[in-house]
Amino acid sequence: MPLAIDTQAPDFELPNQFGEHIRLSDFRGRKPVALVFFPLAFTSTCTTELCELRDNIELFADSRVQLVGISVDSKATLRAFADVEGYEFPLLADFWPHGAVAKEYGVFLEEKGFANRASFLIDVNGIIRARFITTPGEARTLDAYREAVAELAPASV
Repeated sequence: MPLAIDTQAPDFELPNQFGEHIRLSDFRGRKPVALVFFPLAFTSTCTTELCELRDNIELFADSRVQLVGISVDSKATLRAFADVEGYEFPLLADFWPHGAVAKEYGVFLEEKGFANRASFLIDVNGIIRARFITTPGEARTLDAYREAVAELAPASV
């Protein structure tokens, strides 16, 4: 079951596409985080979604929200994905133990071996303030992010 709104987001440490280790708690007290789980790099729906976020990065930047993508892909795959698509936000590799962070957030699909499309907006204190999850194969909308960021902004100031 996915984590509930108004609960503490579990801390984790994962490598980004450059091999640098990022902890969710690195952002605590500094800025809110939009944690965006996606199934797999280079797949059509995931690419379309992340490109839309890339093309609308000001939605996050203007509200001082750190956008972070996360999938079960390796850091090398995520590096290639980011390079090809021009993603300048961190992509984290939930590669090993396979999907451990997605499992902790309740969004890992055991039968598929990857995370569902799920977004958690986490305030500066590490509390989940918004979340949205789509059914497999269904893209998240930019409007869902706009609403979530708008709700998060007052809690993070």
